[in-house]
Amino acid sequence: MKLKKRHYERSEVISLKRLPRRSLLAMTNKKMNLKQFIIPLFFISLLLSCKEEKKSDISKDVIISKELKDINLSSGTIERIDSFPSKFITPRNVDVWLPDNYSEDKKYAVVYMHDGQMLFDATKTWNKQEWKVDEIVSTLLKQKKIKDIIIVAIWNISGMRHSDYFPQKPFETLSKKQQDSIYADSERYEQKVFFNKVHSNNYLKFIVQEVKPFIDKNYPTYTNQENTFIIGSSMGGLISMYAVCEYPEIFGGAACISTHWPGTFSFKNNPIPVTFFKYMEENLPAKETHKFYFDYGTETLDQHYPQYLKDIDAIFFRNGYDEKNYMNLEFEGADHSEESWNRRFDIPLIFLLKKD
Repeated sequence: MKLKKRHYERSEVISLKRLPRRSLLAMTNKKMNLKQFIIPLFFISLLLSCKEEKKSDISKDVIISKELKDINLSSGTIERIDSFPSKFITPRNVDVWLPDNYSEDKKYAVVYMHDGQMLFDATKTWNKQEWKVDEIVSTLLKQKKIKDIIIVAIWNISGMRHSDYFPQKPFETLSKKQQDSIYADSERYEQKVFFNKVHSNNYLKFIVQEVKPFIDKNYPTYTNQENTFIIGSSMGGLISMYAVCEYPEIFGGAACISTHWPGTFSFKNNPIPVTFFKYMEENLPAKETHKFYFDYGTETLDQHYPQYLKDIDAIFFRNGYDEKNYMNLEFEGADHSEESWNRRFDIPLIFLLKKD
């Protein structure tokens, strides 16, 4: 298994050369004096050459990315960062998919995706389905239909998924009674929804302040808004919309697939969708520099989404969006699953990342 050493501080990202595996023994999370270690003589020159760079490296997290071998990919490679450290949320895995022709001599747009463990390998997912991201992206790249990209796949933590992905500012506009009722309702579902309070603002800080700086420092990326996108499905669609509205200077667009507008699984007299609509009305970024893609099916959970089509269209049209920067598509017969999403995933990719 190939290891890469990525040295990272939450307030600063420092790019290091790849080091031999045994040199990892010379790094810890605390301030240290390298001379205290007994090391093989052939490492001394390496360490001394880095001394000037390291002398101010205090209380830094050492992040190691591993190239995965035990994964079924049709193309490209994945480098995994196990339990990416964070001061904002519970650490979780982050996978970085690199295309077959990946080269550090060229630059790449970046797509951040939620539910990262569901994207590439159906043999390892809970429902034996996947997005087929590697197959679809590779095909579009070969056809020269999209820009060169890498995918940053951020895993979810099952018990925290709703708390991470539920847009926080709209939630906080609800009365305390309504908020308490939503938390209480989640106890009645077959699987509890909220194990924690809504904290999606911190989830976005994790992406923007911790993951993105690390990616931009350690991979040859375009760091600007025009080449940074975010994609998710269901609750992941909600947090993708929220990310662009909260950080319009960071993200140039979002694909929100089978967006779960009800927010929970209570569909009658639900006050939540209105809060999302009001938030978007007041916070949509400039149409000249941003794109939004939404879609929905008509079966299983998706059957609850078509009723919101007119409200969402009206909000975007009132804010000056048109077919060049906004899509909201219906897929008749499609259900709420990765199998449905992978059948249409090429559409938002081309919409957001069409090659000039």
